[in-house]
Parts: sequence; structure tokens; C-alpha cells
Amino acid sequence: MILLHNALLRRTILFLILCTCLFADNKYPIIFVHGFMGWGPDEMAGYKYWGGKNDITNYLKEQGFEVYTASVGPVSSNWDRAVELFYQIKGGQVDYGQDHAKTYGLIQKPEAKNFPGLYPDWDQNHPIHIIGHSMGGQTARMLQYLLESVFYLKEEEEQPEESTLLGYVHIGWTTSITTISTPHNGTTLSDIITKGIPFLQDVMGVAAVVGNDFFDFDLQQWGFEKRREETWVAYFRRMRKHKAWGTRNMCAWDVSLEGAKSLNTLAPVSSDIYYFSYATSNTRLDSASGFHVPHKSMNLILRANARIMGRKKAYWTDGTATDSTWYENDGIVNTISQLGPTTGTDGKDHIVAYKAGELLIPGQWYHIKTYNLDHKAFIGHGLKGDEKITEMLALFKDQCNMLQSLPAKD
Repeated sequence: MILLHNALLRRTILFLILCTCLFADNKYPIIFVHGFMGWGPDEMAGYKYWGGKNDITNYLKEQGFEVYTASVGPVSSNWDRAVELFYQIKGGQVDYGQDHAKTYGLIQKPEAKNFPGLYPDWDQNHPIHIIGHSMGGQTARMLQYLLESVFYLKEEEEQPEESTLLGYVHIGWTTSITTISTPHNGTTLSDIITKGIPFLQDVMGVAAVVGNDFFDFDLQQWGFEKRREETWVAYFRRMRKHKAWGTRNMCAWDVSLEGAKSLNTLAPVSSDIYYFSYATSNTRLDSASGFHVPHKSMNLILRANARIMGRKKAYWTDGTATDSTWYENDGIVNTISQLGPTTGTDGKDHIVAYKAGELLIPGQWYHIKTYNLDHKAFIGHGLKGDEKITEMLALFKDQCNMLQSLPAKD
């Protein structure tokens, strides 16, 4: 009887140990990835992409989280941005891939893009969480696709790329992806995205105060750099006329309906990754017209965009058009597009409403909430009043706490 009791006790203890390991919290680093026309922590004269005048990532560090802020090409394609993100995190010489460079006429390994690494230990035993705003959410998903794939050279059968990223499979390197106001299915504003929306106005305003050397388009792969005596406005105007805009290797394609559909087809959910989405909406239905109009709290700069999107249809190449469910928006991205990917040719990703306290499972999207905020307000731009700023910081802290409550990997 005593032997039976001891055996049962040992099994119980072993079970508890296994459960503790399985459900142990993790302390994995959290990487923040900016969106279109975004910038890094050392640009914009101290005005932060993540927080504006209130540094979100510094606040999170003070709360005990290990967080890092990436700085990738503000107008580059998701492929180029994802490659840059990999090397910024891991460290090393950026390599866009031999075939990719040939296709678009890029410098495959631009000397200026060689990084020491934000988190050089990154691998399957030391995974990360990624939080992306706007296009940054797409970039995170593109990175996951590149991590989980091997790319073979077109002209050399069965010969993989020599790239550290593109020539090998990296499974288990990412624990979660959180997207904020991301155009998962594109935005109906994409045809005027080259005008520099949504952050161009912010950039131009700071330029007038601090001068020209505060923002970089990071287009060295195209051989495009700011000239010594060139004003920032001239630099921007020259960039807008660059040949890259006529290709699919630029942001305008990636945030279009068809470009987003292509990414959704390439990068469905991975079975071992947790996915979360935050959405923003800052328009209201005008019952008289049936269209959406800007909410009174929307940033003045974004209201014209919101009106266009609130009544505009857009089309996929097969002739299918968006319907009235796409009218609701945050001034930059249609709200319905932010919930999660639904337009891949192999079907929709599974999206469910997040419920606090439920057991989370990987391989599906949890839509956490839709906030009555415009595209920029969620990350602190234009927020006024200590209460709103405190709420914003608390929201990011809560998300980081949730991410680090996910089970640690074995």
C-alpha cells in the first residue's frame, strides 16, 4: 500500500512539474516594428514613432520588459523590410537575396546595412514576440514567411540562396505576432499612398524646426541616398519620382488589395505562433447618405482621407469589389481589413474574438478590440491629456503582460 502511495505521489509530482513547465510564463524580448513612413528611435529629433512625445518603449523598459525598436525602410516593400528586420534583430550584413536583387535591379548587399544585432541570441531556443503597427504588421508576417521557407536560385537547380535568412529554415523563432491598425487585406487608400500618408505631415513639420538630417528613406538597395546639400523636401520629391514606384517591390503594392492578397496567400497562420490584432475606427455612419464620415475626434490631417475611404469602392483584379463594410476606417486603413487576413486564395485565416481569461491557442487570430481612435492616435500621436496618455501606456503594458504569460517553449 505504501509503495502504491509513493508511486502515485511520484506520478502526481511529475505531472505538476510538466504542467509548470508547459504553462510557465516566458520572458522573451518584444520587437516593435513601425509602419509606412515610420522612423527609428534616433530619428525625428526625439519625436518617437512609438508614442510621439511619450516614449512607449522606454516606459515598457521601466516596467521590466525587454523591448527593442526596429527601424526598417519607411517606403520599402514588405520583403525588403522583413529582410532588414531579420538582420537588425539577429545582426549581420543585409542580404535581400540573389534572385530578388536581380529581379528588381537592387544592390543585393548594401554596405550601409550591416547591423550589430538588437538581440543576437535570437534562435528557436531564444524566440521573440513582434508588435507591428500598420504596415509593420504585414512586415512581421512576411518575416515569418521568410523564416519558415528556403528559397532556391532560379538559374541553379536545387541550389539555395547563400543568405543566412533565405537559405535555411528557421522554425520556432517567433512566439507571437501582434498587429495594430494593420491593412491585412489592403487599404482602399493605397492608390494615393505615395503622397506620404499618414506620417508625411508630421515629418514635414519637424523638418521645418530641426533641419534636414533627421529622416532617412533607407533605400540604399536602390542606390538612392540623400545628397550632401539637398533639402529634405527636395529629397522627398526626388524619392517620389524614383523608378521603384513602378515596381511591385515598394510599399504601394503591398498595401493595395491585390498586394495584400498575395501576402495572405504566401503567409497563412503558422500552427505554433499566437496572433493578435487591434483595430481602430474613427468614422461614423451618415444615415442620410449611407457613407461613413470622420468622427469629430479624428486628426484634421486624416479627415479628407476618411471621407474618401468612407464612400469609395476598390477592386481586385478579378473584378470583385469591396462593399459597404469597407467604408468604416481610421483615416488610413479600412477597419474590416485590420481584424486579420481573409483574402488569401487558400481561404481565410481563422479569426476569433478575444475573451479575457480564456486559454489561448496558437495558429489563429485573436481580435482583441476595435478602438474609437484614428490611425495615429493608437500609438500616441495627437493624444492630449494625461488620462488618455496613461490609458495608451497601460494598453501596451497589458499587451506585453499577456504576451509574456504565453507558455514558454521547451
